[in-house]
Amino acid sequence: MSETVSAVVDTVEPIRRPLELRDTLRQMLAVLEEERQALAGLDVDAIMGCAVDKNALCGRLDTTAPEAIDEECRGLLEAARRVNEANRRVRNLIAANVSARLDALTGQPALYRANVAAARIGRAR
Repeated sequence: MSETVSAVVDTVEPIRRPLELRDTLRQMLAVLEEERQALAGLDVDAIMGCAVDKNALCGRLDTTAPEAIDEECRGLLEAARRVNEANRRVRNLIAANVSARLDALTGQPALYRANVAAARIGRAR
């Protein structure tokens, strides 16, 4: 996918037509699907590649003229938003799992605990 993303991002022309925007959004959805698969397989290199591709596509999407957004584009945008949110949740779950395992191995308590902040606020009174 990186070669395809690079070809799109190398274009310096702003996105002015719905067709161009749809193509870019479809590429974003493909990258998000690759990211989902990379997260499922814990493939760090693929996850990083997807992050680079997503960043490049976001740069391309930043050039979008408002008149290029039609109903189909809105649907693609919503789909990309949903998939990105699902991937974000998976990333957070993986990170929490790794933290818990590291804490268990080291015998160290978690660095961030909601009760600690509440206890400090209670003492300040």
